[in-house]
Amino acid sequence: MPDDAIHGSILGTRVTRREDPALLIGDAHYTADLPGYAVDAVLHAVFVPSPLANGRLGEVHIDDAAAVPGVVQVITGRDLLDNIGIAAHHGFVKIGDSFARHPIAVDRVSYVGDPIALVIADHPAAAADAAQLVWADIDPEPAVLNPADGTVAFVEVSDAPINLEEMSTIVVRGTYVNQRVVVASMEPDACLAEPTSDGRLTLWASNQMPHLLRSQLAAALGMEEADVRVRTPQVGGGFGGKAGLHHEFTAIAAVARHLNRPVLWVPTRSADMLGMPHGRDQIQWAEAGFNDDGQLTGLRCHVLGDAGAYPTIGAALVGGTRRMAAGNYRVPNFQVHAVSTATNTTPVGAYRGAGRPEATAMIERLMDQAARELGIDPIELRRRNLLPDDAFPHRTHTGVTYDSGRYTHVLDTVAALADYDALRHEQQRRRDGGDRLQLGIGVACYVEITAGGGPEEYAAVTVHGDGSATVAVGTAAHGQGHATSYAMLVANATGIPIDRITHVDGDTDLVPRGGGTGGSRSLQLAGSAVVGATDAVIERAREIAARHLEADPADIVLDTAGGSFHVAGVPANGVEWAALAQTAESDGATLNADHVFVQPGATFPFGAHVAVVEVDTETGKATLIRHIAVDDCGTVLNPIIVEGQQHGGLASAVGQALYEEMRYDPDGNPITSNFADYAVPSAAEMPSFEVHSTETPSPNNPLGAKGIGEAATIGGTPAIQNAVIDAVSHLGVRHIDMPCTPERVWRAITDPTDPWRPVPPVFASITNR
Repeated sequence: MPDDAIHGSILGTRVTRREDPALLIGDAHYTADLPGYAVDAVLHAVFVPSPLANGRLGEVHIDDAAAVPGVVQVITGRDLLDNIGIAAHHGFVKIGDSFARHPIAVDRVSYVGDPIALVIADHPAAAADAAQLVWADIDPEPAVLNPADGTVAFVEVSDAPINLEEMSTIVVRGTYVNQRVVVASMEPDACLAEPTSDGRLTLWASNQMPHLLRSQLAAALGMEEADVRVRTPQVGGGFGGKAGLHHEFTAIAAVARHLNRPVLWVPTRSADMLGMPHGRDQIQWAEAGFNDDGQLTGLRCHVLGDAGAYPTIGAALVGGTRRMAAGNYRVPNFQVHAVSTATNTTPVGAYRGAGRPEATAMIERLMDQAARELGIDPIELRRRNLLPDDAFPHRTHTGVTYDSGRYTHVLDTVAALADYDALRHEQQRRRDGGDRLQLGIGVACYVEITAGGGPEEYAAVTVHGDGSATVAVGTAAHGQGHATSYAMLVANATGIPIDRITHVDGDTDLVPRGGGTGGSRSLQLAGSAVVGATDAVIERAREIAARHLEADPADIVLDTAGGSFHVAGVPANGVEWAALAQTAESDGATLNADHVFVQPGATFPFGAHVAVVEVDTETGKATLIRHIAVDDCGTVLNPIIVEGQQHGGLASAVGQALYEEMRYDPDGNPITSNFADYAVPSAAEMPSFEVHSTETPSPNNPLGAKGIGEAATIGGTPAIQNAVIDAVSHLGVRHIDMPCTPERVWRAITDPTDPWRPVPPVFASITNR
C-alpha cells in the first residue's frame, strides 16, 4: 500500500458486511432460482440411485419411466458412454489410475446412491415420479464397510521406527474414531447447464472453485476450456464439499449438449446426503511417550481413513492428518503411518479443515489422557510441551514450516478468559457433592495449515469514469465476506468509498484465472493480490495526475480522505479519481491493473479453546454451557468477519462433537441419510460463544494474514469432546468416541472400557512392502 496515505486506516475496524442485505431481502439468487430460468424454461434432472452398496450391474429397466408424461429422456450409464461419448474420469483430485468413475454406473455399483440412470423431464415432479419407476438387475456382492478391509488408495509412512517404551517413563495409548459426517450445507449440490448458439457451454454451479471446475469439466466433455464458461451464483455453503468437478456435473452438461436444451439439477436433501462427498471418517491408533517431568518423548500413530467408493481428495486427507499430527508441541521423535482405503460407501471429500481437525483431535485426546495418567493439570501439561515463541519459523518432522506463533500466549489468554481455576473449583464441588449434573472442562490447543494448496491468486482493480471501482478476484465467495474485505483494502488505499466498489468473482469469462475458495486461502492470497493490483492502479493514476498538474510523479500525493491526487504541499489543487479514469478512457485505455500474488509458503493459524459442559450422569446427556475460543489468524482485517467465521466454525465443532454421524447398516445402507435421523444442531443447542482473537502476523504476505474459516472447528471439536470425557472421568471413564451422544456417555459411565484396540494388519502390509 502507498506510504503517502495521509489519513487513518479502516483496516482492522468493524465494517459491516455489504453482502448481507441482498441475501436477507431475497434479491440474491442461487442455482435453483436464477433469473431467466423459470421452471418451464429448463429441463429438470433426477438421478436414480443404486439401492445396493456393491454389485454387478446388469440391465437397467427404463421403459416405465420413459412413458411418464413430461419425460424427455431416461439415460443409463451405457447410453452416456456409448451414445454421448462420456468416459470414466476422475473428479476433484486424481488418486491413482484405477479409481476413475463413470458419471452414471455402467458395469457395477459401488455404494448406495451410485447413480444408475438419469431422468430428464420438463417438470421436476415428472422427473421425480419417473425416477421411482426405474429399476435394475444387480447381482449383489458383499459390501466392504470396514476400511481395514478396503482396497488401499493412499499411503504416507514414516521411514524410521521409534521405540517409545525405551525412551519414555510412561506411554499413553488410545484408539480414536473420528466419525463420518455430512457437509449439510444450507443449499444442496446443484448445477444448470446451458449450451449456447455459438457452440459453447455455460455451467451455473453451486461450487467453490469455478476455474478448476471449468478445466476439469472441459476435459471430461472433450471440449476446449475456452468453450466452457462456469458461473457460480450465490452458493449456500460449501465447506469443502463443493470443490472441483462432481461427476453429476459432467452428466448434466453432457445431456444438455446432447439435447441442446438447458438442464437443471437440484437434488433433494436426502439425495444430497447420499451423493455429496462426506467428511472425516478416520480411525486413529495413537501413542505418546512422556518422561517424569511430563515432557513428550515421542509420538507414534497409525491413521486409517475411509475414502469411500471412487477415492478422490478424501483419500489424501490422511496425509494432511499425518502432516499436522505433532500439533503445537515439541516432539523429539515422530513416527506416523497414514493409509486410506476404498470402501462401499459414499466417497469422502474435504470438509471444514480437511485432515487438520482429525490431527488436532488425535493429539489433543492424547494430551488429555496423558494429563490424567500423569496426574498433571491438562493446561499445565500442554504448557510444558508447547513450542516456545523463539522456535519460529519451525520445521516439523513432516517438512512443513510453521511461520509464526505464540502458543503459550493463547493458552494463557483462554485460561484467564474462562476463569479456569474457578471452573475447576466448581467441578470439584459438584464431584464432592455427588451432583447429578457434573461439570466438564475441556481444553484444546491447535495449529493448522492454510493456503496449503496452490500458493498464488489473481486480482484486478479497475477505476471507472464515474469514480467507482471494480475488484475482480480469482476466489469464489460463498459466505466469507469477500466483497467487504477486498473493498476495504481498495478503499483504504485509494479513498474510493466502499459502497462504490463492486466485487466480481465466480465467472470464468470475467475473471481469467483463479484458485477458488478453500483451505482458508482467500484473504492472504487474493487479498494480497488486491493490494498489489491497487498499488499498480495508484501508480498509473499518479502518472496521469502528474500530467494534469504538470508536476513530477514523485511529487504527487494521494489524499485518501478525499480520493484525489495533488502536488505535495498544494492540497487545494487536486484531481479526483473520476477525472483520471476519464482521461485514461479518452486515451483509449482503462485505468486498471491486475496482479498475481505468489506466497512463499503456507501460513499456520493457531489458538486455544476451553469448552464447559454439563453431563447428566443418569441419562448421559451432555449440554455445552460455555465455549471460549482464542484464535490467532494473523493480522485481523475486519473483526466482524473473523467473529462470524469463528461462530460458524464452532457450530461445526458442536455438531461433530455431540450430534452428527453418518452410519451404515451391515449391508451398506445409510441409516442416517436425512435430517430426521442425522442430528444437525440448531442455535437452540448452542450457547452464546465467547470468541476472541490475538494477532501474530504472518511474514509470508503483506497483510500478515492467516486463514480463519476452519480454525474454530479445529480447536473447538476436541475441546468439547475433552470436556464431556472430563465431566465423567472421576467415574472411571477414559474415552468416549464422537459424537458424545447420551447413549454413548451413559454406556461409558456404566461400563468404562480401555481406549486402546489392536492396530489392524493393513499397516503391517504397507510398512513392510
